[in-house]
Amino acid sequence: MNRQLKVGIIGCGAIAFGKHLPNLSKQEAVAITAFADMVTGKARQAAEKYGTTDAKVYSDYRELLADSSIDVVHVCTANDAHAEISIAALEAGKHVMCEKPMAKTAADARRMVEAAKRTGKKLTIGFNNRFRPDSQFLKQVCDNGDLGDIYFAKAHALRRRGVPTWGVFLDKDKQGGGPLIDIGTHALDLTLWLMNNYEPKAVLGTTYQKLANRKGSANAGGAWDPGKFTVEDSAFGMIVMKNGATLMLESSWALNMLDTREALYTLCGTEGGADVKETLRINGEKYGRLYANSIQFDVKGADFFDGRKESMHERECRMWIEAILNDTEPVVLPEQACVVSEIIEAIYESNRTGEAIYFD
Repeated sequence: MNRQLKVGIIGCGAIAFGKHLPNLSKQEAVAITAFADMVTGKARQAAEKYGTTDAKVYSDYRELLADSSIDVVHVCTANDAHAEISIAALEAGKHVMCEKPMAKTAADARRMVEAAKRTGKKLTIGFNNRFRPDSQFLKQVCDNGDLGDIYFAKAHALRRRGVPTWGVFLDKDKQGGGPLIDIGTHALDLTLWLMNNYEPKAVLGTTYQKLANRKGSANAGGAWDPGKFTVEDSAFGMIVMKNGATLMLESSWALNMLDTREALYTLCGTEGGADVKETLRINGEKYGRLYANSIQFDVKGADFFDGRKESMHERECRMWIEAILNDTEPVVLPEQACVVSEIIEAIYESNRTGEAIYFD
């Protein structure tokens, strides 16, 4: 693992500055050597802060991909460009980390999977919530069978008033949808991964645009412009899996409720259950009694040592780079992310047709 990977960034907006760049810069095996953005000033700003001294700046991502020295590309653009850029990068011989959701459409997500298989390059999607301490711990619990057969689950992605009013989040043409494809995709990915179940049978979904047309609304990101709010503000789905398990997905940027939870899950199995309420809770029955255990993640080993502190974003980045260097599979497989996109699209289609969508 003495080799240093050269990384290029395509899309130098908020997600690049807030997540990818600071965590890539912490990896000793990484040199960020190229930046591309349609707004050249953004790429230049990123290069000045995080790039090598000879880092290159481009306004056209295709020029970045033409650089044969680049090993890895991170795609941090709007949803509608994910597939086009990721496929081009894979075909140019680069490993690709693409931000979530995988693509604007399920067809594009499938094309990305095919491109990764065809080129032999690694492709992963930025579902960073898998890398939280509770997620990593509970995955071991689930894989060990401690919850038994998980036959009912909920994927939670609910905000009271947390509409993202910046960028293109409210633009249906650019994003493909609203909270369902934005934050619902995180909760759905996390829950499917914990269940280890990627075989949907049928989906029934509804979407709503009930609060989007209100002016001057209280909102964490400032009042939104109803004229530019072209996506749903809430979406809900019931997914029945081929093995009979049922999963309820709830997502909203703006909902009149107090018990809001985002990128969280509720799992119910034959031997136990799990959810998060301040911390991870695992419940069950033993020796004729019910129990509920709270799992602690912030306990120090000693007064003078509290262990390695690593955020989920840093852990995601480190494990991705290690997968490339060690030639192992990334934690988030493209085939798994593709199923998430297919279910999301089925919820939208079910709402449009008023009927359940059945998978082959």
